[in-house]
Amino acid sequence: MTCREFAAFILDYREGNVMPAVRARFEDHLTRCPACVNYLAAYELSVALGRDAFEDEDLSVEQVGVPESLVTGILSALRAARSS
Repeated sequence: MTCREFAAFILDYREGNVMPAVRARFEDHLTRCPACVNYLAAYELSVALGRDAFEDEDLSVEQVGVPESLVTGILSALRAARSS
């Protein structure tokens, strides 16, 4: 397995959605590639931080100190990107 293949399968690997043979190749790659070990650790950290970011969904924009104009701008940019 190459590092590029590793990156392509990382989500399925985390969720347990890969065949045993692919999982074995994935884990074998991890034993030989420190860069992918670091990549997986960073990926796991990103997932954890993202999950933690939404724990307090009831907080308002004002409560967390984000300017309303920033939120509006980001939402507008996302809508524009989706429609293009």
